[in-house]
Amino acid sequence: MADVNKRVAVVTGGGGGFGKVFGAALAASGATVALVDRNGDAAHAAARDIGPLATGFAGDVSDEAQIGVIMGQIAQAHGGIDILINNAGLHSHEYSRPLAELGLAKIRRLFEVNVMGTVACTLAAAPFMAGRQGACIVNIASAAAFQGGGYGTSKLAVIGLTMTFARELGAEGIRVNAIAPGIILTDTIRNELAPETQARVKAMQYLPDDGAEQDIVDAMLYLTSPQARFVTGETLRVTGGFAAGI
Repeated sequence: MADVNKRVAVVTGGGGGFGKVFGAALAASGATVALVDRNGDAAHAAARDIGPLATGFAGDVSDEAQIGVIMGQIAQAHGGIDILINNAGLHSHEYSRPLAELGLAKIRRLFEVNVMGTVACTLAAAPFMAGRQGACIVNIASAAAFQGGGYGTSKLAVIGLTMTFARELGAEGIRVNAIAPGIILTDTIRNELAPETQARVKAMQYLPDDGAEQDIVDAMLYLTSPQARFVTGETLRVTGGFAAGI
């Protein structure tokens, strides 16, 4: 599936977590990868770890002007952009609370990054993707989108944006899809979620297995591959069945 050789990929939130893993998988498949992260040091370190096909950029996805400059620099250096992974986002137990508990300041920041960041990066990259064969965007949503709460509501908006951009960019040959991961037991999730919460979510899955990073990477590689050439506007739920009945 990973037929991305010599393509140009931009991964936001690329300094660590899923972003770094996505970048490594794309580079391993031959793509030139730009990792964008608000923590520039982390982005540059991740690029060094991945190798010569990766470059790090310091950029806040909620800063429209800054993201516009970065996308322009990437496109100028490589002749365009083929793949955009909108991965950057605020996610933690702190943002998974009811809106009334979050308060307006945190809600605004949550939506600035998770929702408006997706809009800003997509609009900035799209002109450099238009007309390029296999051009595609993958937004990282969440199974929390089907449960509510502050974080979940922001990710439900990302699913809505996925459908909207798929319709608006389809004429330019750009496919737009999303992945909604369930509980993926990364080190971060293990540290953030109480064991009883992990057990409760797992009990709601149809499958007894633990979700792994590779499950999400494989979904990303499929959606960016020629095998998904006729797939757009979709959200692929990778949850072990957790979200299937919601």
